[in-house]
Amino acid sequence: MPKTLEITCADSDCDLDMAELHYTYNMPDGTGSEAFSCPYCGGSVEAIDA
Repeated sequence: MPKTLEITCADSDCDLDMAELHYTYNMPDGTGSEAFSCPYCGGSVEAIDA
C-alpha cells in the first residue's frame, strides 16, 4: 500500500484544517511535507504526527 501523509497548513489564518496526501510507489524516499504547499492558500504545510 502506498504511503499517506496527513498535513495541516502552517499559516494560522488559513482555513485548511487537514489534508491527506496519497503517495504513489514512485515517490522518492524521504519525500515529506516540505515538498508540498497548501492546496487552499498556497502556504507551507506541516506534517501531522499520528
